[in-house]
Amino acid sequence: MLVYPSSIDLSSRTLHYLSARLHARRREVGTRWRRLPAGRQALLALAHLRCGDTYAQLAAGFRISIATVYRYIREVIDVLAALAPTLTEAMKTIRTKAFVILDGTLPPIDRIAADTPYYSGKHKRHGMNVQVLTDPSGRLLWASPALPGSAHDLTAARTHGIIEALAAAELKCWANQGAGHPVRVPFRGRCLKQWQRRHNSTHTKIRCLGEQAMATLKGWRLLRKLRCSTNRITAIVQAFLVLHHASA
Repeated sequence: MLVYPSSIDLSSRTLHYLSARLHARRREVGTRWRRLPAGRQALLALAHLRCGDTYAQLAAGFRISIATVYRYIREVIDVLAALAPTLTEAMKTIRTKAFVILDGTLPPIDRIAADTPYYSGKHKRHGMNVQVLTDPSGRLLWASPALPGSAHDLTAARTHGIIEALAAAELKCWANQGAGHPVRVPFRGRCLKQWQRRHNSTHTKIRCLGEQAMATLKGWRLLRKLRCSTNRITAIVQAFLVLHHASA
């Protein structure tokens, strides 16, 4: 296999952060020797997560076996996922914001038609439902665990306790779907009054800021088509969240 130099559109701060976490992990487990130092393992994992490079491509580029690549990437994801904040922990930061934006995304997965729980009728494809909270500037604050794609956004928000947490904090929230206070939603229907149309226009302008967070997640090319076990997707999303906060 031919090998050539490439680049990753991430800052060196992200690489240094992940390398430090891996150094700490190796000290914790008492690792004496590895085929790759922590810095190279971090670079390998970022190439997979950010660029979507396959195990075979990484094995050839780093001159290690495919099995070693798999173990290294799995370790990195587990280390990062353990650092991801829970909703309760994230609320400490969220409470300092004027308001938040709640939106959902559906990372596609490779499932067949028989896997009904993972099929989203809204998006017409198989995927996993992930709810995201962003600040007024569109910065990603928190991402929920992944649910099967058939779950409705409102059902997912209730399942994760997002609505209750925002209500308890008396924090305003803009979303496309909601169940009353504190979530603000647009008016539905064709024959809307002028003030309702103005409200919807303002609502759209606010909610579009949340699309920046979606673009942040989709910048990690691995999320554009997940081919792993659905049990691993929550950890992958949490790893992206931690890396995003580390590079901010």
